Amino acid sequence: MVHSLQTVFHEIASVSNEQELRLAVTDTVGEYFGVQRWGIHLLDEPFPPEVDVQAVPGVCMESNPVGRFVVERHAPVHEQLVLPTGDWKHFCSRHDHEHVMSGPIVCDGRLVGTLNLAREHGTAAFNVNDLADMSALCLHVSAKLATLRAKPKTSLCPLASRLTPRELEIAELVARGLTNAEIGEKLWITHNSVKQALKRMFRKLDVSARAEMVAKLQDSLVSVIS
Repeated sequence: MVHSLQTVFHEIASVSNEQELRLAVTDTVGEYFGVQRWGIHLLDEPFPPEVDVQAVPGVCMESNPVGRFVVERHAPVHEQLVLPTGDWKHFCSRHDHEHVMSGPIVCDGRLVGTLNLAREHGTAAFNVNDLADMSALCLHVSAKLATLRAKPKTSLCPLASRLTPRELEIAELVARGLTNAEIGEKLWITHNSVKQALKRMFRKLDVSARAEMVAKLQDSLVSVIS
């Protein structure tokens, strides 16, 4: 249970790679901010073809005022700061994106991603305290990401090197015991996208079952499943 923002900061500080960083944030911010939808979009990790982009909050994209604000100013914002009340629905009609807030993830002086939160219809709009917390959170995520990217990358085992970063992320969640639906929810992709990704991963690793895949990758996933 997330009692304070310091708890989230501690989770971020304890990670050892980018996959763990993403998971640490997505496992904690939803409860802390009281949101129904949330996620991280890293700009240097483009969505693969199988991703259902409609599952990603509109604030991840640059074609709306909230996204443009973050891209241009590298500062967090919610929809009521840049749009008249109610105008956000002209850009996003989703019931579970009634209120949105987005913040920048920066590294080496450039925007490399966004952290995105959304509340559904009937919930309170984001306020000045939420915005201050988002600013602090983005600072911690950005600093940790810069530290991770400055470190020499640990070499993967030959089998793990066959997988893409997204496929490794899926493998880590499989190792944690998550179902396809739960994996899709965490990664903002559809249940079918997870299923198809696993089929590709099985072919690459020459396995036929989830347990066999995790066993083959255990050296690369040891930090997650230990």
